[in-house]
Amino acid sequence: MRNMIRWQPINRPATWTTGMDRLFNEFMGHSIRKMEEETAACAWTPAVNILEREDGIVISADLPGLKAEDVEVTIDNGVLTIKGERTLEEVNDGETYHRVERSYGKFERSFSVPNSVDPKKIEARFVNGEMTLSLPKRDESKPRSVKIKVATE
Repeated sequence: MRNMIRWQPINRPATWTTGMDRLFNEFMGHSIRKMEEETAACAWTPAVNILEREDGIVISADLPGLKAEDVEVTIDNGVLTIKGERTLEEVNDGETYHRVERSYGKFERSFSVPNSVDPKKIEARFVNGEMTLSLPKRDESKPRSVKIKVATE
């Protein structure tokens, strides 16, 4: 019995490309399962949101399964780098994985930081697998409102 697949025309080019890649790889003798396992093991890029506010920039990174000590955050020459590694959980005797869909391995994300950010005041919080970095702006770069008195004749 065949499984029904919902037709989604927006994804059709990506599906076609994936299908052609699989056909080519099968023709060339590569194992699809092995390629998928290799891709899952080395292609992990955590999702990141970057929000700018008047007083600074907030970077939020999804790092499920990690702890603060598993992640390194550095800033050098105006480039902020987040890196770490997520490892596959060990299995006990008598246990076998039948499917592994989570991605594992080393990751590294780098972002250019504007000159308006004060690198000495950057703070990080790690709660429930989400790292939030606060990058406050320098006082001189924050917007200021100056009231100007208008003379009347």
